[in-house]
Amino acid sequence: MATLYLASASPRRRELLAQIGVPCTRVSAAIDETPLPGEAPAVYVERLARGKALAGLEALAEPVLACVLGADTAVVLDGRILGKPLDRSDGLAMLAALSGREHEVLTAVALADGRRCVARVVSSRVTFRPLRPGEAEAYWATGEPCDKAGGYGIQGFAAIFVERLLGSYSSVVGLPLCETAELLADFGIRCWDAGSAGPA
Repeated sequence: MATLYLASASPRRRELLAQIGVPCTRVSAAIDETPLPGEAPAVYVERLARGKALAGLEALAEPVLACVLGADTAVVLDGRILGKPLDRSDGLAMLAALSGREHEVLTAVALADGRRCVARVVSSRVTFRPLRPGEAEAYWATGEPCDKAGGYGIQGFAAIFVERLLGSYSSVVGLPLCETAELLADFGIRCWDAGSAGPA
């Protein structure tokens, strides 16, 4: 069975893989994440997921019997990609824009093994309740939003803002587990394999 490498520094993606009993080793895969002019959000996240997977594969000294997983998540509001906040002002502006509204969360996952690179894109809809005065500032002060797409983490303190979710919770966190498991199986990597940590 191929060794799985994760081309992501996200501890959340590593935790999600561990949740389904899939061990992995992190590999560095730095790519330019600037959107291309006129690029659709779904095309953007798939391009980045594929780019990370292929860059991770290229970084390995011995890529034989290796499979690299790349993923990317984008929060989309009114067709505009909300990336990680540049600073406090940017983060508060994002939270204000999301307040009381529905937005889309797109996550792409890609697997590459030197012979092929296959990707899936998953779309979910998240609705925020209206934020009360001072809530965005208090949330920003926790430090949680700084490195999150859209300026929030559904798996953390921002859970209290989420009124409704239509789609995949794990995808909004950063990795759609149902689709990821299907891709892994296609590459010969099983979930809950012998020796893997199972449910507690």
